[in-house]
Amino acid sequence: MIQGAGSNVGKSMLVAGLCRAARRRGLSVRPFKPQNMSNNAAVTVDGGEIGRAQALQALACGVDPVVDMNPVLLKPESETGAQVIVQGKRIATVRARDYSALKPTLLAAVTDSFERLKAACDLVLVEGAGSPAEVNLRPGDIANMGFARATGTPVVLMGDIDRGGVIAQLVGTQMVLDPADAAMIAGFAINKFRGDPQLFKDGYDLIAQRTGWRGFGVVPWFDQADRLPAEDALDLSGQRGSGPIKIVCPVLSRIANFDDLDPLGQEPGVTMRMIPAGQPLPGDADLVILPGSKSTRGDLTYLRAQGWDIDLLAHHRRGGRVLGLCGGYQMLGRQIADPEGIEGPPGVTDGLGLLDVATTMIPDKCLSRTTAQHLASGLEVSGYEIHIGRTTGPDCTRPFARVEGRAEGATSADGLVTGTYLHGLFSADAFRAAYLKALGVAPSDMRYTAGVEQTLDALADHLETHMDVPGLLALGR
Repeated sequence: MIQGAGSNVGKSMLVAGLCRAARRRGLSVRPFKPQNMSNNAAVTVDGGEIGRAQALQALACGVDPVVDMNPVLLKPESETGAQVIVQGKRIATVRARDYSALKPTLLAAVTDSFERLKAACDLVLVEGAGSPAEVNLRPGDIANMGFARATGTPVVLMGDIDRGGVIAQLVGTQMVLDPADAAMIAGFAINKFRGDPQLFKDGYDLIAQRTGWRGFGVVPWFDQADRLPAEDALDLSGQRGSGPIKIVCPVLSRIANFDDLDPLGQEPGVTMRMIPAGQPLPGDADLVILPGSKSTRGDLTYLRAQGWDIDLLAHHRRGGRVLGLCGGYQMLGRQIADPEGIEGPPGVTDGLGLLDVATTMIPDKCLSRTTAQHLASGLEVSGYEIHIGRTTGPDCTRPFARVEGRAEGATSADGLVTGTYLHGLFSADAFRAAYLKALGVAPSDMRYTAGVEQTLDALADHLETHMDVPGLLALGR
């Protein structure tokens, strides 16, 4: 089990790299995260949803994602509440203070999923959540030491040297842990080192001396990390690419499934910008993408608070194109009704009015891996649907695609505004090339999925060079 001395230390990426390294050794390996908190979810082959990071780790293992890889997924809907997904299905929406009471009841589902994975493979690589040093959260814990203790799983603690204070991170974690929890830690490693790792030898030795833990290596910064799908919205910032065609996306407060945009940021003819709160949507954008959201009405209010609605309408008046994905599609319509209060207080919110459609939230969530035909190009695309809500209206007579014979999505009468519930569209190379060609992007030889596979291999090589991978894998014997 890889645990972190803090959040965002690189656990997800390290587990993905170790999964690929183990697979290349001929091992049958599976990823596992007892509890994840993310609005970036993936649809599994068994009809549920898990964190996007576990789907990437499954790809590194060469297997399809299943719900047992992430049995508890928390999807924040507000500052104080989150949807609780257990073994792929929503069971409740709870406030943070109420989750503490619910959490101990979920350990059975966690261990049940873990035991099934163990029985199906040679090795399970487990990712913790946050940090075990948050000992105030230890009662009822299922994400870190509570899980490790319950299952007898040895732990390697990762520190993030890029943030500074890594010696205190690791030594301090040992000091605050219950001795029985600390005894589960078999060793430590350092991540995100910039420069010559030998310069940290004295610090590395000091950590080993103070803790008595075995060191498993110092991992330099992995320059290709941005070529792998990110799960944490904290990673969303700035600009990718420098091509002549400008695509922008506002960073909503509950943005979801934002890895939809990753392939666009790697196209040589595109400049992809994520626009943070407080900044206007650029007036020279060729395409504005409204992304998915875990709280569509709430994020529509947030969008208006930034003045992005005004910017978007001005962009449309100038002849700019708009694409709404899932929650972004719902926002583009005339209204969003939530009569049962599924995503928040019951009520109706006026939409942006760029599509002549309306959405009603319904209890049944659509979760499906989907193959569709994009009508404008005639090309097949593969993706997934993960949404609550049914959208209807006149613009649905001009659908974006067809899925098993049914119309999907909507297009405005002027052809400038499109909405769809399909995620993962731009991973399809032929579709992405055709879509971008209509914006004026010259064709490229970029192959997105092949590039992700190559990056996973490069990551495994990176870890093999800088970590004691055989020693790490031997801990699971």
